[in-house]
Amino acid sequence: MMPAMQQSAVHLSDRHFRTIAELIEGQVGIKLPPGKRLMLEGRLHKRVRALNYTGVNEYVDNLFDGDLFDSELTHLIDVVTTNKTDFFREPQHFDFMRETAVPALLKAHGRKSPNLKIWSSASSTGMEAYTAAMVLDDMTRTGSRFQFRVLGTDISTAVLRLAKTAIYTRDVVAPVPENFVKRYFLSARDRSRGEVRVVPELRCVTHFMRMNLMDASYPVDRDVDIIFCRNVLIYFERETQRKVVQQLCSHLRPGGYLLVGHSESMVHSAVPGLKQVQPTIFQV
Repeated sequence: MMPAMQQSAVHLSDRHFRTIAELIEGQVGIKLPPGKRLMLEGRLHKRVRALNYTGVNEYVDNLFDGDLFDSELTHLIDVVTTNKTDFFREPQHFDFMRETAVPALLKAHGRKSPNLKIWSSASSTGMEAYTAAMVLDDMTRTGSRFQFRVLGTDISTAVLRLAKTAIYTRDVVAPVPENFVKRYFLSARDRSRGEVRVVPELRCVTHFMRMNLMDASYPVDRDVDIIFCRNVLIYFERETQRKVVQQLCSHLRPGGYLLVGHSESMVHSAVPGLKQVQPTIFQV
């Protein structure tokens, strides 16, 4: 049997788990049910070792002391946020962007060479943002006349560092069409590393910054053409979902599109005037 002292080092007490769960819900909007306790314990051990604490409960006890909280909150958010993403995830959204959304937006802009603005609002490691950039760049190569910029935002500094470097393991580009892989990725000189990097032409039009969807205001333009907010609303309570959707839509230009995940198609009821175009696609 594990000694009591060792168990205390490994397992969060009910009180300490509630402390973290309430903090994360308040700061990020993500609810941590009791079933997430083992996951949280496992992920906290890296921070426990980094700060030389004896265990997870000592870590939580000291979290609010002195200057530690401000510096540690960023690490804690990185620990608890889930960052599942893929290139060309839910590919029908990118088909819609190419075949319907962009042509309609270009017509609405009415200028010879408009500048489209795309926002990946929970960008994780950048795969969604770079997928959008690939599709848009390919459109400009096949006759569509426009310029574009892609913004990726996320609350996790760890994933944003990866997004900015744009270096990925070769296996993650499996969903990318072969001609896109050849055009938009560079292979590492050392093939044994099994890494690829997004080409500079896409990196220079795709930018990333840290942002919390729970913030009262977003430092983003208010004439965005397409916003991706996929598979993040499901972690929020209904009222938080409503506030986030309203806030996002306030940054869309008239006629702009909001794309959400398949389990998030309820969002149209959150914003008056937001119309459903397809089950997971909405337009203001």
